[in-house]
Amino acid sequence: MLGRGLGIPLTRSRDRRYSHQVSAEADPKSLAQLAAKTILERFGLPGIDVALVLGSGWSGAASGLGEPIGECELAEIPGFAKPVVVGHGGALRLLRTGTGRVAALFTGRTHFYEGRGVAPVVHGVRTAAAAGARAIVLTNGCGGLNPAWGPGTPVLISDHINLTAATPLEGATFIDLTDAYAPRLRELARQVDPTLAEGVYVQFRGPQYETPAEVRMARVLGGDLVGMSTTLETIAAREAGLEVLGISLVTNAAAGISPTPLEHAEVIAAGKAAEPRLRGLLSGLLERL
Repeated sequence: MLGRGLGIPLTRSRDRRYSHQVSAEADPKSLAQLAAKTILERFGLPGIDVALVLGSGWSGAASGLGEPIGECELAEIPGFAKPVVVGHGGALRLLRTGTGRVAALFTGRTHFYEGRGVAPVVHGVRTAAAAGARAIVLTNGCGGLNPAWGPGTPVLISDHINLTAATPLEGATFIDLTDAYAPRLRELARQVDPTLAEGVYVQFRGPQYETPAEVRMARVLGGDLVGMSTTLETIAAREAGLEVLGISLVTNAAAGISPTPLEHAEVIAAGKAAEPRLRGLLSGLLERL
């Protein structure tokens, strides 16, 4: 499901030429350092503690999660672009939690199917790490393979299968993904909501929805959830040393399981209906991370 940029520039016209030049010439990790520096200087922060990437259906749950520090459009930060998917908010929000930690909420992401390459897809993750975050929560909207998980059900990601044939890693960069989705963070999530199930997330390239045959293949491979985001970001996060918590919002049954054709409007509707539960989950997590 959808859910489940390289963009550029600072909003002031006098900075536009410079930001385009930097974005075109800088290597991805240097660009993330620049983006982090821009964020911290703009909001007068020494660093951030935790980051959240809010996928399709999740942005509405981001209100009231803490004391607001500031907000700007993602496209105003070097290396980011306005999200192209309906249901993504397109803003960066900084807030302080009840425990005094600083959280950065990215209400949108770049997807691999947009054709911009892998680096823009993982730019938010690398920016969060460069700004000091030690943990990141990656969310998405997805199709469910388990009939018991109806629309609006949040599911913890325990592992993933990356079918994009891509990676954000370059050269001889060997990253252990045994515990890509931190067991410690999954346990914290279950402290907030003991009813949370968990499953294996399968990322397809998209943007077309999966065929019934592809869904059957995903099930044979051990998948429980299918979507078009998250796995590349998780790989980049682990390379950067971040602990990762992945949460999928089941927005509909996957193709071949659903009795009706798949539509993105389902993603939006499921997220809207699940907002109270998602907000409670995110709020509880931010008090613990």
